[in-house]
Amino acid sequence: MSGQFVHLHLHTEYSLLDGFSRISKLFEKAKALNMDSVAITDHGVMFGVVDFYKEAKKHGIKPIIGCEVYMAPRSMKDKDGRADRDQGHLVLLVENETGYKNLIHMVSLGFMEGFYYKPRIDYDLLEKHSEGLICLSACLAGDIQQHLIHDNYEAAKALALKLYNIFGPDRFYLELQDHGIELQKKVNLQLVRISKETGIPLVASNDVHYVDKDDHDIHDILLCIQTGKLLDEVDRMRFPTREFYLKSSEEM
Repeated sequence: MSGQFVHLHLHTEYSLLDGFSRISKLFEKAKALNMDSVAITDHGVMFGVVDFYKEAKKHGIKPIIGCEVYMAPRSMKDKDGRADRDQGHLVLLVENETGYKNLIHMVSLGFMEGFYYKPRIDYDLLEKHSEGLICLSACLAGDIQQHLIHDNYEAAKALALKLYNIFGPDRFYLELQDHGIELQKKVNLQLVRISKETGIPLVASNDVHYVDKDDHDIHDILLCIQTGKLLDEVDRMRFPTREFYLKSSEEM
């Protein structure tokens, strides 16, 4: 079974103060696990793409270039207090050269025109530059998943169909994740329901933020630095389990 599973949702050290997957260590483990392909999907940036590509080639592994972009709740031009402070997540993976150019263009505009707390794009921009890209619905922070978390099934289904219409068959997938979080189990059941009702395919991923399970504690320190908190503070951002690492095909 080794080598059959491909990690399509992965944050390297270039997801600053959030990812702790050092690229060199990442490919050493991927090689040891007999993986033939791995994706990079850093949060809102593509800073790590060149290093990732070179290291993948050095280890004889196919690099899949991508980004987990931030989606503006309204237009990327809207920057009005609380209404525009929160962003949804969406994973975009490069299929060909056109897709690579489209992704670079959108990520750049996210900084130059859409930046508000985070570099953001919106669905209008995505529709204009979707060619050559494959889209996954992302983690619990994805807009579809957020609708499901708030028990708004019809809104989740409508957005899924919107993305399916933007990308077309075989280029949009509803993303299932299981890190031992109860809320994911609830959301996954609804994602499966949407898939059955619409024909939109499913894909399984692990939201990789560090290479080995033992790296969890170091990653937790990074989160504290990012949020200006102390490790022993109770009410702070933290990952709820230790399952956000580069798992083998057997573990997945």
